[in-house]
Amino acid sequence: MPAPITVLVADDHALMREGLVELLKKHADIKVVATAANGREAVRLASEHQPQVAIFDISMPELNGIDATRELAERLPGVRVIVLSMHAGAQHIFQALGAGAHSYLLKQSAGEEVAAAVRAVAAGRRFMSREVSAIIAEQMGRPAPSGLFETLSSRERQILQLVAEGRSSAAIGLDLHLSPKTVDTYRSRLMQKLQVKDLYGLIKLAILHGLTPLE
Repeated sequence: MPAPITVLVADDHALMREGLVELLKKHADIKVVATAANGREAVRLASEHQPQVAIFDISMPELNGIDATRELAERLPGVRVIVLSMHAGAQHIFQALGAGAHSYLLKQSAGEEVAAAVRAVAAGRRFMSREVSAIIAEQMGRPAPSGLFETLSSRERQILQLVAEGRSSAAIGLDLHLSPKTVDTYRSRLMQKLQVKDLYGLIKLAILHGLTPLE
């Protein structure tokens, strides 16, 4: 018997995380080696366990799934990422694929697709939910969705997420090894780039783009 495909599961909702683990346990050729409740923990555990496949939600605290995917693609390009999300918009799909995801599944219709996706990406193929394939097909011949949000750097998106989660400039600076003044400069630049006037506008955009959960 060949060795099972090793998988890391990352989702901030415990029920979803545990449900995925139970679902994957039914398959003898798949083994969950680690679980994480936020994006930063997911990247750390991926470095520690070196799984063949990582399953990421998009809206996770501390580091969202898209930026976690991008970070993993840079650090551990051998790990194949499946994004499992409630977001069905073309913008989220193309952001995830652009960050390095190999599969995009919708939570509401995933089911046994998750195991099929794990096998496909472990074998070097892409795998999309039927609904996602339809959205991608609809976009054929059109440019990938773009907008003000796509002009942000990875660092700006990271700071936007932490600001939206209620972190102070001092706390963000401590976490990212920046001075509070530098964080304030980033915050002002974000407001200018995204054309919002206050913190509420930044939080709203972060939620709409899946950078931070609603809860």
